[in-house]
Amino acid sequence: MHEENRAPTSPDLFTWEFAADPYPAYAWLREHSPVHWTRLPSGVSAWLVTRYADAKQALADPRLSKNPARHQERSSTEAPAGTAGRSAHAKGKVGIPGERSAELMTHLLNIDPPDHTRLRRLVSKAFTPRRVAEFGPRVQELTDRLIDVFAKRGEADLIHEFAFPLPIYAICDMLGVPAEDQDDFRDWAGMMIRHGGGPRGGVARSVKKMRWYLAELIHRKRADLGDDLISGLIRASDHGEHLTEGEAAAMAFILLFAGFETTVNLIGNGTYALLRNSGQRELLNRALVGGDEALLASAVEELLRYDGPVEIATWRFATEPVVIGGQRVATGDPVLVVLAAADRDPARFTDPDTLDLARRDNQHLGYGHGIHYCLGAPLARLEAQTALATLFRRLPDVRLAAEPTDLRWRGGLIMRGLRTLPVEFIPSQN
Repeated sequence: MHEENRAPTSPDLFTWEFAADPYPAYAWLREHSPVHWTRLPSGVSAWLVTRYADAKQALADPRLSKNPARHQERSSTEAPAGTAGRSAHAKGKVGIPGERSAELMTHLLNIDPPDHTRLRRLVSKAFTPRRVAEFGPRVQELTDRLIDVFAKRGEADLIHEFAFPLPIYAICDMLGVPAEDQDDFRDWAGMMIRHGGGPRGGVARSVKKMRWYLAELIHRKRADLGDDLISGLIRASDHGEHLTEGEAAAMAFILLFAGFETTVNLIGNGTYALLRNSGQRELLNRALVGGDEALLASAVEELLRYDGPVEIATWRFATEPVVIGGQRVATGDPVLVVLAAADRDPARFTDPDTLDLARRDNQHLGYGHGIHYCLGAPLARLEAQTALATLFRRLPDVRLAAEPTDLRWRGGLIMRGLRTLPVEFIPSQN
């Protein structure tokens, strides 16, 4: 008697077990349902795009809008997982919690050309290779200062004591947040990370506090402009670039929001991957001793591909019917490009589940593609290279102080990062 032919069963998505290791589920989706309609934990339904070629197409497709107002929820009769009623945008289920009520919607992650083109042009001046290189000594100073705090103890939590504060202080410096106020930003950002996968109210309260502070800071800086990014936005507004105060506050907010958590996760995930891959870590250590900056740079690119900080690209919405990977996407449907799945696609990368710091053909999508490619990528790369190089130079025997199965990953849709990363090492005598 022959067993009945049965369609393969879709894996469970967005569970705690999935968060710990989503890659087997993404491999299943790439093979069996590469453009997959699913219901998210928030109750919103969306298409998940998991193959590299489809992801790259979707990221650059102008028919996929970044404006949440384009979202039209399907009725229950139109899709098995659809939801009816007011749009998810109106109910606060799409995007960053609290940004709508705090009047922070007009930023690069939520707008399309021509406004996107105008605002990106204004702020891109702060992230030129020259400006980022000039910021290098400050990043090194911050990195050493943070390691100094725990180096003599012989143990640390590398998320809360290292990966988290470094990008917070760096982006605050770049924005022009006074030193005496930066710990407030650290507290608000900490609230965002702690509640990223839980109640959205905690995140929303922090977003509103940031909004109030940024509005006040913009007013103060108008009377005392400096060489920082917020002062640059004010100058642009005053010289006819048509940047409203609300747009300036939203821009400063998204640079802070997007500029810290991605780098927290890049440093945290990258360190974790190296601690679990002794051969690759030794390869990096030899390169650092020998001053091989090229290997350090390619290592960060591989860590972005292998277990990057952004698991799923931010929301897109079809402005007209679109075909992605042979699947018809209806007008108004949300589309989520799964960067983590695309960057492990064996059709694009050789041995994609293997960490290879010297990988040469590595056109990953870790920071997106097209006009919404991450503006702060040069700064994040600088911070990651500095953090990893300094950590492994100063603490060459650093090792995990917990079983991998005991570590917990933060729940959430967009970002991928550890809650904690406990390590041990021989205490420094310096």
